[in-house]
Amino acid sequence: MITIKDLSKVFQTKDREVKAVDGLSLTINKGEIYGVIGYSGAGKSTFIRLLNRLEDPTEGSIHVGDQDLTGLSKNKLRIARQDIGMIFQHFNLLWSRTVYDNIAFPLEIAGVPKEERSRRVKELIDLVGLSGRGNSYPSQLSGGQKQRVGIARALANNPKVLLCDEATSALDPETTDSILDLLVDINEKLGLTIVLITHEMHVIRKICHQVAVMEQGRIVEKGDVLDVFLHPEQPVTKKFVDQVMGDQEKEHSLKLIKDKYQSGKIVRLHFVGESTNQALISEVSRKFVLDVNILHGKITQTQKGAYGTMFVQFEGDNEEVARAIEYIRSTSVEVEVNPDA
Repeated sequence: MITIKDLSKVFQTKDREVKAVDGLSLTINKGEIYGVIGYSGAGKSTFIRLLNRLEDPTEGSIHVGDQDLTGLSKNKLRIARQDIGMIFQHFNLLWSRTVYDNIAFPLEIAGVPKEERSRRVKELIDLVGLSGRGNSYPSQLSGGQKQRVGIARALANNPKVLLCDEATSALDPETTDSILDLLVDINEKLGLTIVLITHEMHVIRKICHQVAVMEQGRIVEKGDVLDVFLHPEQPVTKKFVDQVMGDQEKEHSLKLIKDKYQSGKIVRLHFVGESTNQALISEVSRKFVLDVNILHGKITQTQKGAYGTMFVQFEGDNEEVARAIEYIRSTSVEVEVNPDA
């Protein structure tokens, strides 16, 4: 659906060149929710603006379907952009227009007849959960409602792709979750391809199928969200995964137990999918003569299934501990022995 090859963007400042996007290549399949995550300055906002040519690339190509956006004239680009909707961090609504008129605005520009325009706007108001608010102004809406208007406006021309530029970072956690649920609903109902950039791993974890991690203008890691959660390779990816899995609590727990007991083996258990439902610790306690101390644990849900991690300490005879670890390895649970705190 979207193919990006060797994409670069260089900005010229007074005294130097800044390469905001550096040789980026990516393939996004039709109907996917694809997350791009990075800290401030990673280049992700520039990247998403390149996708609909709000910024012109210095090098590289962007294909949406069979169309090369980087080779289009201004007139053809204007038409092509109707297939690409975009929602923004700060909503970018027209404050002097009602909800209805904000959503109708791109249809007016596209020359859609009034009757058809009215039908489409009412349809979109219902879709995003704003029934009865068509005559309200943005100043009368909550942050979440404003973003719903932004989403409805972005969907007005029936785009094939929806770009989300930090769409939830200005919202509180509860409102963020409701907007993410709406995006999943839209993805499923309309088969829409969604590209979402964020600095929050919670957003990636909750709704994305695939993720790319950006750092200094480059993609340093990418793949299926669950795989990235299970086996983060780059330091920046590990930091993002720790955002969701509560690593600070884990470190505190490990330090306390090591300081107190100074013995035993500490292991990290990774539970994936159905293995998160196993009563594994109870089984180990029954089968083997050892003490099991649970230090820290958490289970979270991704679009591809549940993922859990647990830190435990085994106290007992070395051979018995080794047998217990081998038993756990014989299940679908992954084991890492004596992980660094």
